[in-house]
Amino acid sequence: MGRGKYEINAITCHLGNGCSVTAVKEGRSIDTSMGLTPLEGVPMGTRSGDLDPAILFYLADKGYGVKELNDLCNKRSGLLGISGLSNDVRNLEELVKKGNARAKLAIDVFCYRIKKYIGAYAVVMDNVDAIVFTGGIGEHAVMLRERICNTVAQIGVQLDHTANQGAVGTEAEISTGDSEVKVYVIPTNEQAAIANDTYELANKSKSDCSNIKSFEKSHA
Repeated sequence: MGRGKYEINAITCHLGNGCSVTAVKEGRSIDTSMGLTPLEGVPMGTRSGDLDPAILFYLADKGYGVKELNDLCNKRSGLLGISGLSNDVRNLEELVKKGNARAKLAIDVFCYRIKKYIGAYAVVMDNVDAIVFTGGIGEHAVMLRERICNTVAQIGVQLDHTANQGAVGTEAEISTGDSEVKVYVIPTNEQAAIANDTYELANKSKSDCSNIKSFEKSHA
């Protein structure tokens, strides 16, 4: 975008079997859809995402134990739970084309919840410069990106249909030239991010140890 890292307000949509939406204000994360665990947030492949906590009390009264509830929320909910068929968006898209109502409901709920988070974060940050799609679904699910972007036009998003169709697993700008909010597909590289953070923390630890030793010597 030709601007500094700390001059950008962006909403990142990491969509895969696990999903998170993050508000990045002036280069710093200020809010994210996941909570104490990855269970909170948008529906995922097998995780429920946001739900009314009283649902757990209701199910407990029906005889569900803690381990069963944990398994239900983390492994048998989300796209799999709603569709009753699959946690793979590619499979669900094919089923939607064949008229499967449960698959359509799963995709509808998934897109709707992402739209809600984008809208909430747009208000939280006052203005949005860019929306980024990443993760297995974000990088490859052309139809889902189009559905999501077409429903947030009110915040200034204008999708380039042709660019979106051609952006599959590759870095690309998929918004029109006059779109107020730019939209990008950026392939994720979690391993590199982890390596970079580990390197920085290790060097910081060495620096802190060195400073402590210097302080001790000077005050011996």
